[in-house]
Amino acid sequence: QVQLVESGGGLVEAGGSLRLSCAASRSLFSINVMGWYRQAPGKQRELVADSTRGGTANYADSVKGRFTISRDIAKNTVYLQMNSLKPEDTAVYYCRGSYFGSAYWGQGTQVTVSS
Repeated sequence: QVQLVESGGGLVEAGGSLRLSCAASRSLFSINVMGWYRQAPGKQRELVADSTRGGTANYADSVKGRFTISRDIAKNTVYLQMNSLKPEDTAVYYCRGSYFGSAYWGQGTQVTVSS
């Protein structure tokens, strides 16, 4: 099993920045894919960005050029740097890890962007 704990959410004005963190209970070398998803009220959960163990990153079109996913192997932590935030980025953001064919989720962290 893998436990994932997110932090870093909050309230920010449009155009601002936030950095989300996801601390994993296992070495990131053992987790195939780490990703960030988000779910806005009344909408389905969607992929924001993910990163493979080899370091290949993938982004949703809506966040390309604004968000960056990164890994700190020593801290077993994955980050999501979010710049130029827009009101439509408002959602609960979840960390997800793929470990031996199973998906593990964090509890989520709220991001609210005011206009």
